[in-house]
Amino acid sequence: MSRISIQALAIAIQKIDAMNEDQKMILADEIFIKQPNMLSAVTALRSMGVSFEKMTVAFEILFVCFQAMKESKLAWPLITEDDQEKQLKRYVAIVKFGTDLSANLEHIAMMQYVESHPEQPLLAFISSEHKKFLEYNVVQKSDRFFILSTVTLVNCIAFVALP
Repeated sequence: MSRISIQALAIAIQKIDAMNEDQKMILADEIFIKQPNMLSAVTALRSMGVSFEKMTVAFEILFVCFQAMKESKLAWPLITEDDQEKQLKRYVAIVKFGTDLSANLEHIAMMQYVESHPEQPLLAFISSEHKKFLEYNVVQKSDRFFILSTVTLVNCIAFVALP
């Protein structure tokens, strides 16, 4: 069962969509204070060749994730660099495992991953954002960093131990 409900996610999406740039800067400051490693995961994308346009999408995803954490009313611990590294390695291993399978088995493995994910609504949200953005933009080599970074955010939220 998700710790972030569909309702909390929907409220977060609505709040972020309604924010102007100044309000988003205030939210970024709050993220810097409460979850600085989540913020750095997105800001580091520029050094990996991710365009400003894609970074904007990554920031929107970060804002929704953070706001959804707030809307859950749970006490979230600091997500550490170790948490991020662990979740990145875990996700990369899952993806590599899937690429070694036949198309049918790869699909089954992907469905098992999604169905067993602790934060399915949040995972669905970012997957939808990835699809929308990549559908209308030229795919570049740096897109893998964009996707890895945002999936790692969700996986850190999903698997971090709550107090």
